[in-house]
Amino acid sequence: KSPIMTFVLSLDAMGGDSAPHIVIEGAVKVLAEGAPFTFLVFGDAQKVSPLISNYPQYQSAFKLIHTDQAITNDMKVVAAIRSLPASSMRLAIDAVAKGEAVAVVSAGNTGAYMALSKLLLKTFQGVDRPALATSIPTLTGQSLVMDFGANVECTPENLVQFAIMGHVFGQRILKKKNPSIGLLNVGTEDVKGNAVVQEAAQTLRTLPQLNYYGFVEGDDVTAGTTDIVVTDGFTGNVALKTIEGTAKLIQKMLEDSLRQSWRGKLGYLIAKPAFRLLKKRMDPRLYNGALFLGLKGIAVKSHGGMDAVGFANAIRVAASLAADAASGQIAADLENFLTQHKVNP
Repeated sequence: KSPIMTFVLSLDAMGGDSAPHIVIEGAVKVLAEGAPFTFLVFGDAQKVSPLISNYPQYQSAFKLIHTDQAITNDMKVVAAIRSLPASSMRLAIDAVAKGEAVAVVSAGNTGAYMALSKLLLKTFQGVDRPALATSIPTLTGQSLVMDFGANVECTPENLVQFAIMGHVFGQRILKKKNPSIGLLNVGTEDVKGNAVVQEAAQTLRTLPQLNYYGFVEGDDVTAGTTDIVVTDGFTGNVALKTIEGTAKLIQKMLEDSLRQSWRGKLGYLIAKPAFRLLKKRMDPRLYNGALFLGLKGIAVKSHGGMDAVGFANAIRVAASLAADAASGQIAADLENFLTQHKVNP
């Protein structure tokens, strides 16, 4: 449900495979639900303005700030930062840094988004890198996976920091009193894994204030074995894309099987409500919207290939986090945790 408070949200209109269409259409979908939001939209006025004009009833909810600079998906991070000082992404993030908006949403280049967010919004004390955290459906409800694309290579210290942030986030936002934490690995045995996960695990075992479960495998992610799954961005991204692809494969194979005979078609008609519910629960668009956890401001990443439905959900995630005053609460809790337990990852 949308928060009842009025928020100004910042949108990078030029980020994503189908931008700027999905950005404006996604925002309109949220406004159509009665959400009392206003949007600062950063992008090329020639491309964005006509899209806003298609919805005169919501035109007053948009403030368009023109820039013809946009960061593409194939652009190197350093080039994106140095050569495009007025990119739509940078300006959108900067609006949060200046207090003009409570959160920013972008479907653009993940590496550039993380680098610019870290540069402009800063990280909490004791956090070297923000982690891209998202919730996924499981057999037991939902689990938080972090990182899934922001940090392709991680040190043991990074993984420990992710676990601590996940612990704080799980308590504050997921309302878990003592969230369980699993470290993704190629096996559950203590001897499995490379030096990075081995060292991270060794440190996590020395932190009794964390509910560290131990190593988990790929199938544990969707089984909901732990509330939080910690991994590096490379492994996390591969795991989540595999889950999404498997869900689409099962859906397609099931549909094909039901169409092959009259019995299958009859069975489908009888079970149609159940299939609709299953399709909704497996729809990745309804879980779109990942938080850069560890930043002092709220920055939400939408999948670059999402449509307007998915982008709308990313906006809802950003608004919900802002309604919970998540950034300030997490900062205070994280600082308190590190101070009390003398943790210096």
